[in-house]
Parts: sequence; C-alpha cells; structure tokens
Amino acid sequence: MNRTLFCSIIIVLFHLVGLYGFLTPAFEALFIKLVPYHLLLMLGLMIFTLNDRSMNIIKFAIGVYLAGFFIEVIGVNTGQIFGFYTYGTALGVKLWATPLLIGVNWLILVYCTGVFLETFNLKSQWLFSALGAAILLGIDFLIEPVAIRFDYWSWFEGVIPIQNYLGWYIFSYFLFLFFSGLNFNKKNNAAVVLLFAQLCFFLALNLWAI
Repeated sequence: MNRTLFCSIIIVLFHLVGLYGFLTPAFEALFIKLVPYHLLLMLGLMIFTLNDRSMNIIKFAIGVYLAGFFIEVIGVNTGQIFGFYTYGTALGVKLWATPLLIGVNWLILVYCTGVFLETFNLKSQWLFSALGAAILLGIDFLIEPVAIRFDYWSWFEGVIPIQNYLGWYIFSYFLFLFFSGLNFNKKNNAAVVLLFAQLCFFLALNLWAI
C-alpha cells in the first residue's frame, strides 16, 4: 500500500469516527477536546504525503500559517477584519486570545483547496484565486454553525456579520495568489481526499447536529 492510499484511508476513517463522536451526546465533550490533535494529525498526513521538499513549499507553509494566525489575532482583538468574535476552548492553546492552531487550519484549507484546483490546470492566476476563495467561503458557511455549536468560536450577540464572509473571501483570495505564485509540486491526492472529507464532515454536522 502506497503512502497516499494509506493516508487517505486514515483521513476518511478519522472523519467518520469524528462525525460519530460529535453526533453522539455521550462522546461529544471528549471529541471536542480531541479537535487540536485531529488538526495536528491532518497536518502530519499532509506533510507525509508531500511530493516536494523544496524551499518554496516551506515558504508557503510558514507564510500561510503566520498570515492566518496574525489576521485572526488582529480580527479577534479589534473586530475590524471579520467582525466581533471570541474563541472558545475547542481549538486549544491561545496566544493573544487566538488559538495557535488557527494558522494550521488556514494552512490545511488553502493547501488542500489549491491542490484540488491545480487538477483543472487553470491558466489565469486571478481566476484560480477567485475560485479558491469562493470554495473557502463555501466551507466557512458550513463551518460557522458547527463552530458556534461546539465552542470553536462565538459571535457578539450570536449574529454572524456579512463582514465575516467578505473578510474570508478577500483574505483567502490573497492566500491563493501566494499559493499559485510559488513554484512547487502541487500534486497530492491525499489533500484532495482531505478537502472532501472536511466538506462531508461539516455538511453532515449541519444536517444532523445543528
């Protein structure tokens, strides 16, 4: 069994088990505590299945992590980026009221979506970035109700502002410009599996748990 297939099986299994845990009241609290470890595992699987070890992939990973973390630091402490919100405990240890793992979440989402879009061999960097940002915006629509329900984060007076979605789209657009502008091997079938596993996971939670 090659590493891509092996990691893809792990991705699917962990999302299925996680879905069962989140949908089962007796296990809900335990699985919320496991969220940080799940994110780190998915990051590890993406690193393991990389077909590139060049400086450009390192630049991409560090750049997106830092951009994702610090945009959230500014956002959560000022309300000027996405609106007024606060992080709960589900995403683990915080610095400046912001989970350290939120940058990992941005990195995984951008990498997996970018790898998926690469399969269409789009010629325009602007179109690539616009489509990537649109996909991430759609994922955010699915994540928001789940995040609120399971203490990932919460919004002032319980209202998700339009500013949040506009901020997500614009920020994501520039992250995809960064992704598309760097030359590294962007083929990784396990990343595509992870993207669709996440989509199915959050869609299922929206349908059955929210």
